[in-house]
Amino acid sequence: MSDAAAERTHPAVERVEAALLAAGVEPRVRWFASATPTAASAAAELGVEVGAIANSLVFTIDGEPLLVMTSGAHRVDTAFLGERLGGRIRRADAETVKAATGQTIGGVAPVGHPQPLRTVVDVALADYPEVWAAAGHAHTVFPTTFDELIRLTGGEPTPVEPPLL
Repeated sequence: MSDAAAERTHPAVERVEAALLAAGVEPRVRWFASATPTAASAAAELGVEVGAIANSLVFTIDGEPLLVMTSGAHRVDTAFLGERLGGRIRRADAETVKAATGQTIGGVAPVGHPQPLRTVVDVALADYPEVWAAAGHAHTVFPTTFDELIRLTGGEPTPVEPPLL
């Protein structure tokens, strides 16, 4: 295997690709030369609006893992979202993220986890015909849609921050 090919494989990415295939989605993972661990860096690399980046953020709700797929243009208001979901939300630490997803912060995908995770999907992502999510590694993303993201994750569409008045 060449060095270039070696850079294009990773166990977490392979699990994401397998999960997409199992769901009937052709995996179109895009690899970047540099890590794109933030919505802004991924958007710049792709040439898209930051809002079209589907950030995968792991929290806990009453001690259980919660995956929040949020638009890169938003910050999750944990008090607001916790009230909507009926629990107390806290940011998960790196160990919790890895245990829940099998992936590390900066590359967490919406799929390919050891077990299904309770997931919410920011309704703001519906504003974009195509959204991009991490594919299990900080150097990877894949294109999807809001509706497909809901289907793939079994996620609840919900706002993640209060509306502006």
